[in-house]
Amino acid sequence: MYSPTTRLLAVLALLQTHQQMSGAEIAQRLEVDVRTVRRYIMSLQDMGVPVEGERGPHGAYYLGRGSKMPPLMFTNEEAVALVLGLHVIREFQFPVNIVAIEGALAKTERVLPELLLQQVRGLQSSVTFNVSNYGGTPPPLHDNNTLIVLSTATQEHHSVELVYRSWRDDLTERRFDPYGVVYNDGYWYTVGHCYLRQDLRTFRLDRIESISKRDDTFADPVSVDLLDYVLKSFANVPGRYPVEVLLRTTMDTAQAHIPSYVGTLEACAEGIILRREANNLDWLAMLLLSFDFPVEVKQPDELRAILIDIADKAKRIAGVQSD
Repeated sequence: MYSPTTRLLAVLALLQTHQQMSGAEIAQRLEVDVRTVRRYIMSLQDMGVPVEGERGPHGAYYLGRGSKMPPLMFTNEEAVALVLGLHVIREFQFPVNIVAIEGALAKTERVLPELLLQQVRGLQSSVTFNVSNYGGTPPPLHDNNTLIVLSTATQEHHSVELVYRSWRDDLTERRFDPYGVVYNDGYWYTVGHCYLRQDLRTFRLDRIESISKRDDTFADPVSVDLLDYVLKSFANVPGRYPVEVLLRTTMDTAQAHIPSYVGTLEACAEGIILRREANNLDWLAMLLLSFDFPVEVKQPDELRAILIDIADKAKRIAGVQSD
């Protein structure tokens, strides 16, 4: 025998899970009559829960948007997904207030059944997030509101006005049509049409000093693979060191080992030339060491020095004396 309170919560849970349900469907789930369902709906409305209904043969009840959030009812699977999702957001340093994440985690874990709580904690302790990279810890966003403004502008097709600081520390004001936001390897990027350059451009969100949404809108952009564009743009990003490496292999083999975003590949008489500019050379040195074909660094000298240091360290670890 279920209490009226239990049935009220059951009705709320059904409406939160399904986009809409008819009175007959709810009555069948709860094993009551339609008139009783109407009483439950009225009780929820009296409590301030924004339950709305459509009359007629195809009428149904659904949750509207009220002035406050009603109590949320989660299944066990949804609770696990929510807790682990919050942990991912925290570990990968998404631009969300850490206090808000900790509060949401604490509230969710506090009401989990004991068995489910132990399962969640077991998953947390067994899963490792790799948030490191060769370039060090990514910088935080200058303003978390940047991501919100860009996401909203993308959805509504509104242009934005932004002030951008380049890697050379130059400030420029730009009108920009954002097509979307990409998170890759610890950094946030946006891709869209830049009116200053009159072309498609990528901007790193942590370098956006200020941003505001404009009143004017833009048309649906042509189909653009945003992640692919961001990755390929890395090959042409300006950097401190011009890199030129000779790969003594075929173009097919080079393309199989080197993603397009690492650099440009050009055939020559001796093999393939890999070119790009870079600010950090450590990751590039490790990439070159992973190849099973001959490689020769043409420039810069700093990349050669890193490879020599790695070789000396490897000899010391192996107990081999350097010449």
